[in-house]
Amino acid sequence: MTDAQWNVIQKHLPKPAQTGRPRANYRKTLDAILYVCVTGIRWIDLPERYGSKSTAHRRLQDWQKTGVWKGMLVAAVKVAHNNSNSRTHLGAIPIDSLSVAAKKEATV
Repeated sequence: MTDAQWNVIQKHLPKPAQTGRPRANYRKTLDAILYVCVTGIRWIDLPERYGSKSTAHRRLQDWQKTGVWKGMLVAAVKVAHNNSNSRTHLGAIPIDSLSVAAKKEATV
């Protein structure tokens, strides 16, 4: 993740608690979540450089429940729209595997 992307996203993450145990680094945790989602590896196989696999998995679930992911997506779309020369058409962007056709016996 680039610094510019991080600057857009970090505003939507929950503020760390002022007391108690310090939280794991949000950027490192987000990188871990994205690594698992992009590569498709199991959480147990997450490389150590990404920190605790249980923390990353728990944050993925917590952020989904509290709407953090939605806020990050909306912010990213706004930045992409503002940086483009033409209007962004979200209907043309596949965001999950159900919207991408998979042909049998297709050659890659």
